[in-house]
Amino acid sequence: MTSQITRGNPANLKNVRSNIYNHYVRIDNPRSLIFLSGQLSRDNEGKLVGPGDMAEQTRQAIRNMDTVLKEAGATLENIVSIVVYTTDIRQFKEIVAARMEFFKTNLPTSTIVEVAHLADPGLLIEFQATAVL
Repeated sequence: MTSQITRGNPANLKNVRSNIYNHYVRIDNPRSLIFLSGQLSRDNEGKLVGPGDMAEQTRQAIRNMDTVLKEAGATLENIVSIVVYTTDIRQFKEIVAARMEFFKTNLPTSTIVEVAHLADPGLLIEFQATAVL
């Protein structure tokens, strides 16, 4: 059996940011589910990347998701759901622009929330995701 993934937006519910997410993703017969821990803006040695730069921290967190997914046999295109935690929702446009560099098709569902702090000082964003094969 292979997974059949349907992504979409109801005609009677406007998706004002259809360039970064879908209102729903339906998965029939999933072969495998991959749950990613929160990915941060750290390099392969655990050092902070992009201090004070929301766009670069977003890019690094997404690159880290890509690394984890490849190890699990998947890619960013297999992501069906993302939750984003940010310490500054006022930088939403920078987050969206950086995300759009990586997510062009097969868009996931998405939620973004502002939090007071992340695990370490200097971290501005964290991504948690679920992928399907």
